[in-house]
Amino acid sequence: MFVPFGIKDALDIFLVALFLYYVYRLMKMSGVFNLFVGVLAFMAIWVIITHILDLPLMGAILDKLVSVGAIILVILFQDEIRRFLVDIGSHRRWQFFARYFSLQKNPEKDTGYLTAIVLACMNMSRTKTGALIVIENGISLETYEKTGEKINAEIKTRLIENIFFKNSPLHDGAMIIAYGKIRSTGCVLPLSHNAHIPKELGLRHRAALGISQETDAKAIVVSEETGYISVAYQGQLNLRLSPESLEQFLSSPV
Repeated sequence: MFVPFGIKDALDIFLVALFLYYVYRLMKMSGVFNLFVGVLAFMAIWVIITHILDLPLMGAILDKLVSVGAIILVILFQDEIRRFLVDIGSHRRWQFFARYFSLQKNPEKDTGYLTAIVLACMNMSRTKTGALIVIENGISLETYEKTGEKINAEIKTRLIENIFFKNSPLHDGAMIIAYGKIRSTGCVLPLSHNAHIPKELGLRHRAALGISQETDAKAIVVSEETGYISVAYQGQLNLRLSPESLEQFLSSPV
């Protein structure tokens, strides 16, 4: 029998496919993809037992579990759900509407300070000085700024190096840069629980990956053990970058 298929149906399928792809990418970046697959497998087993095989006893047990499944999923995927909502609420996703209705100005960002950051990372790499620098993009990092010391200083190469100097009281924690200023130092960041992070990488790399999973920030890490420069962005770690690659990465649009 012929089933009518229109533009609305095509749009519905496209949106579902887009949603599933986004969820897949989010779970893949968060390192809980196997857990997500396990949830899907459980749902498939529930459908087979209750609707296909029609096994009443086993179906009743699974029905009870599914009835509280929403609460269980919120507990299991609370970090991923939070990141999903924060990402949707990011003002950079609504800039088109804001510009259209003239609700906010969208001036070009001054990226001249990136050279100072790259030079500082290059110098700290030579001396194997550990550092963690987070550059804000569309999602505000104000919550994390409050965990450190606010300085609101101009971005200078020597200042960055002095802050991360081993005997400096602010060398532990992360430096947060926003609006062309060093906003805070010694900040506490969320740690990533991704099981695929190489064991030789330390807490700085986990913190960089963690903030990149929860926000759209770019996090630069200078390893204290090896001096290698790495960048975390969108839940991915880019290891052993040269100063040229770092500058190109930071200059690229988000």
